[in-house]
Amino acid sequence: MLKFIRPMFPTLVEVPPTGDNWIHEIKYDGYRTQIIIEDGTARAITRRGYDWSSTYKTIVEVAATLSPKSAIIDGEAIVLNGKGVSD
Repeated sequence: MLKFIRPMFPTLVEVPPTGDNWIHEIKYDGYRTQIIIEDGTARAITRRGYDWSSTYKTIVEVAATLSPKSAIIDGEAIVLNGKGVSD
């Protein structure tokens, strides 16, 4: 059975690092979430390890239809407003 992997948390710095070994992404204002998929079922786990599957019911239902036998997808659950900004 796949288990929750405690994510790394960001570190606040004055200036972002530079160089070829770094990439950066946009920070949306959402909720860090791991989707754990196993044998046609899925769970949504918060960054602190709480099961929010009932809160993210639609995400969990769609994730359960994906084809891998097992996977952990780490990402951020967000809602975009009419202007495409996380809200």
